[in-house]
Amino acid sequence: MRTATVTRNTLETQITATVNLDGSGVGRFDTGVPFLDHMLDQIARHGLIDLDISARGDLHIDAHHTVEDIGITLGQAFARAIGDKKGIRRYGHAYVPLDEALSRVVIDLSGRPGLQYHIPFTRACIGGFDVDLFSEFFHGFVNHSMVTLHIDNLRGVNSHHQAETVFKAFGRALRMAVEFDERMAGITPSTKGTLTA
Repeated sequence: MRTATVTRNTLETQITATVNLDGSGVGRFDTGVPFLDHMLDQIARHGLIDLDISARGDLHIDAHHTVEDIGITLGQAFARAIGDKKGIRRYGHAYVPLDEALSRVVIDLSGRPGLQYHIPFTRACIGGFDVDLFSEFFHGFVNHSMVTLHIDNLRGVNSHHQAETVFKAFGRALRMAVEFDERMAGITPSTKGTLTA
């Protein structure tokens, strides 16, 4: 099983993330940020990745540090769990609709961090959640998982739907990228011969 647990403690947050890339989509979340928990559950459910994330942060200030640091810690756990990447598909993509909203996510487990993030949210908050923090989450994840990630919300009016389609598509793209390809068994999917250096 490709699993990893990372604990990251700072003066602002204390976070533990456990990832099982060969799971069944079970999610357990205790972050203190309910809407983020809902989005993380989309990653688990649609990626068939087991996630267990607990966090304590300086929420009396706002959710910025907590959300960003969860992205960082999850990225670190993902990087450990994926290992040397031999035999995987490497690339993943997904389009996901929800009523009027449609999002596309494309990922390359390249070993190089890069994020293209294009979500024209129609309002600044979903409930009490500041939508700017989604960018912080994905930057944290990308920089510490060492992946290239393109996120595009192609259309949408309802901000909740915009966010949910992005996280569902992210989960499905991850699922595709981490899957083993029988024709690539034991082979690194790169002409360089490595995706970790």
